[in-house]
Amino acid sequence: MSRIQTVFQRLQADGRKALIPFVTAGFPEPALTLPLMRALVDGGADVIELGVPFSDPMADGPTIQRASERALEQGMSLRKVLDTVRAFRAGNAETPVVLMGYANPIEAMGVGNFVAAASEAGVDGVLVVDYPPEECTGFTRAAKAAGLDPIFLLAPTSTEQRFADVAAAGSGYIYYVSLKGVTGSGRLDIDEVARRIPQIRAAVGLPVGVGFGIRDAESARRIGAVADAVVIGSRIIEEIEQAPAGEAVARVHAFMRSIRAALDAIEPATGVKS
Repeated sequence: MSRIQTVFQRLQADGRKALIPFVTAGFPEPALTLPLMRALVDGGADVIELGVPFSDPMADGPTIQRASERALEQGMSLRKVLDTVRAFRAGNAETPVVLMGYANPIEAMGVGNFVAAASEAGVDGVLVVDYPPEECTGFTRAAKAAGLDPIFLLAPTSTEQRFADVAAAGSGYIYYVSLKGVTGSGRLDIDEVARRIPQIRAAVGLPVGVGFGIRDAESARRIGAVADAVVIGSRIIEEIEQAPAGEAVARVHAFMRSIRAALDAIEPATGVKS
């Protein structure tokens, strides 16, 4: 059983929801990525999504685009991201790390080389935005053989066929994009999310994390009431951007604590507070 599966089973048994923060590796500078990852865990993260910076993103809004551009300017690369995971793993053997990015850096390294290196570094899952499940069977086969969970996106526009494709290819959890658009955009339609999540669970059979558009404790609480996990990215990047010099790690930790508290206050289905 993977670390990701273990975490979700434990949380389900405890009646709690997973908190999955995203940060871009190398932003605001490479030396801060490891302290930020540790602050995320100390603040209540159950899984960390670590963004692999890429020059031509498709799903990232302006905030994460800026973070990727700055990381790339400072020499961040896929190999350096794996080095960061390796350093994180030296002090933390429990918290799952999911790499989130695009196919180009993986293809440049070579799928086999990447899968082997990611597994050795201690990566637990990989979400490749531009790898649709029906077109990356070789990648998913290699990832699963190496103990990595291939994680896929579903969206409000996803069809029943796409549900079936993701069910066949994916593992770990599903990342449900809560709105049409890029990261950090739009307004959440909680009722629509609540309607779609049972359909996804029934079709795919995996925990469902919801991201895009979650900005604060209240929106996290409302999404957490209907989802298995809450994914927050752009808002954390903004906290880092807005932090005074030397205070980014503390700002992120405090923000995480507020989201964790909101999720832990959710009444479980039994009506007994966890």
